[in-house]
Amino acid sequence: MAKLSSRITSITSGGSDGWEVFYRARTMIAAGEDVTELTIGEHDVRTDDSILDAMHHSARGGHTGYALVPGVQALRQAVADRIQTRTGVPTGPENVMITPGGQSALFSAHMAVCAPGDTALFVDPYYATYPGTIRATSATPVSIQTRASDAFLPSAKEITKAAQTHNARSLLINSPNNPTGSVYPRENLEAIAQACVENDLWLISDEVYDTQIWQGEHISPRALPGMSDRTLVVGSLSKSHAMTGSRIGWIVGPKDAIQCLIDLATSTTYGVPGYIQDASLFALQQGDALEEKVAAPFRRRRALILDVLAEQNTVTAIPANGAMYTMLDIRATGLSGFDFAQALLTEHKIAVMPGESFGTSAAGHIRVALTVDDAKLSVSVRTLCQFAQKLAQDRTHAS
Repeated sequence: MAKLSSRITSITSGGSDGWEVFYRARTMIAAGEDVTELTIGEHDVRTDDSILDAMHHSARGGHTGYALVPGVQALRQAVADRIQTRTGVPTGPENVMITPGGQSALFSAHMAVCAPGDTALFVDPYYATYPGTIRATSATPVSIQTRASDAFLPSAKEITKAAQTHNARSLLINSPNNPTGSVYPRENLEAIAQACVENDLWLISDEVYDTQIWQGEHISPRALPGMSDRTLVVGSLSKSHAMTGSRIGWIVGPKDAIQCLIDLATSTTYGVPGYIQDASLFALQQGDALEEKVAAPFRRRRALILDVLAEQNTVTAIPANGAMYTMLDIRATGLSGFDFAQALLTEHKIAVMPGESFGTSAAGHIRVALTVDDAKLSVSVRTLCQFAQKLAQDRTHAS
């Protein structure tokens, strides 16, 4: 076979990515074992029937041909209206491009701002695809390390240091954050914005969890002074409307950047199916009520987990102020997040994600997805805590 490009063969960095626990759990399930999956961010309640009805009606009505590459105008306008209402930043359809999901938007955003070889910064812990997405654009990923003691919030000082050391072109942030559940407070975002301005960085803001805020408020950095012309916002209906498989998202940014992104989409995805866009427009037209309905189970389950954790003192939670996850500190057991997750799966058939799956900053932690019914989640987390307590006691006795 002829040689493949270095761009495609270097998307992954090689070695373990920490996802072995997930794949092992799926293998066990396929073999008929009863495994409780608290791994990936997939809603246990699927897309609302009314959205599926709208999708069906549009497809049967004939909207199955090529749709406009930037997105149908009504949907672009609806996204623009949503963004302007929630942030106060003037936004029109010319500031919006519809994409095949948030992942496509992440790739496109980095293509827009990074030339081959440029450095793109991102925050560790990170959503699993971030470094691979950056490599796929022929940019070089460099992580900003964070600390559990700071709720994994990035330091503007560290951003500036990395930007100057590596002559970086962009910074990718994610609030509410996957995997940590942290919601970046205003003062943190203002410091990040100042670092971007001072170091001439594009800011790519992944805001796909913006409807899942349990404590605090969601602030889009595009709304901060000096940021509207250097920020690309990635959004999606995957999490807000339980439409993960519909692959519908968007990029919001300066008009000139959006026009260039439309040129990219014309040469790559050639748009999103019209009937999915029509269903997405219908979903947005349902307003806050539907978004709150989708978010409600995760708000309730986050409180449930905190109640269970309050019954013991071995496992502690990073402040889970948003998103459908809780990051738990299990360092008292003496195990890495990876080893703890493997042992938990072996002993109790409960699957969680090791913190190491999301970088090095969350070593000694695990991520729990709030994606099973309340009763099962409560039992699973209580079992997890009891298991951790036993490991910690065994460690104490051994020493």
